[in-house]
Amino acid sequence: MGYPSTLTVSAREKVIGWYSTGPKIQPADIEINEMVRRYTPQPVFCIIDVNPKDDLEIPTQAYVSVPDVSDTQTQRNFVHIQSEIGAMEAEEVGVEHLLRDIRDTSVSTLSDQVAQKVSSLKGLKKRMDTLADYLKKVAAGKLPLNHQILYNLQDIFNLCPNLQLKELVTSLKVNTNDNMLVIYVASLIRSIIALHNLINNKLKNQDLEKIKRLKDEKQEKKAIEAKGQAAEGKKNNKDDGSSKKDEASPPKK
Repeated sequence: MGYPSTLTVSAREKVIGWYSTGPKIQPADIEINEMVRRYTPQPVFCIIDVNPKDDLEIPTQAYVSVPDVSDTQTQRNFVHIQSEIGAMEAEEVGVEHLLRDIRDTSVSTLSDQVAQKVSSLKGLKKRMDTLADYLKKVAAGKLPLNHQILYNLQDIFNLCPNLQLKELVTSLKVNTNDNMLVIYVASLIRSIIALHNLINNKLKNQDLEKIKRLKDEKQEKKAIEAKGQAAEGKKNNKDDGSSKKDEASPPKK
């Protein structure tokens, strides 16, 4: 389908670039990007990794082409840009309804939040390792110095709180103790409720067993009485038969 046909079908959509499954930049990608520039002045080239090996990173990388002027000629090269994955409100609602059917009900929301925080911390550690590796290579002379990266690192260090302040340390301890107290009390309440339910369940089972035993004894007593009555009735019938036989026999001469 050509570009005019696409505009006819999806008039509200705007083409901002193109994508490839890469997984890396290929030599022909710059030529494809130049062809896409006929329809949009600054197309975004996105590489999507269909077989991601790292669950902590989004499997996409975005690039734009910029002119690279050298002594002999001018050519365009790709430059990496920041990107993020988002969705429209209608798409989020649709995905949420879809996940309701496949969501594991045995996992609580708190477990999901803890797992997300752990994943975020792992991603932060990986980025810090990348920064440390970059600084080591710069110090060893293997990579050139990039002042923009150093400025960003300086901003990061300036935004970090000073953990040596006595007031901050005291506040963190008080907050931690309060949170641990709430967790401790909640654990005690949960244990007491579980023990209470266990005792109630045991008493209920004892009552059910007692009712069942009384019912069985009553049924057994009724069966014995019925058996006794049947035996007595049979004996009475036998005695009546003998009496009638004696009355029917003629007297002897």
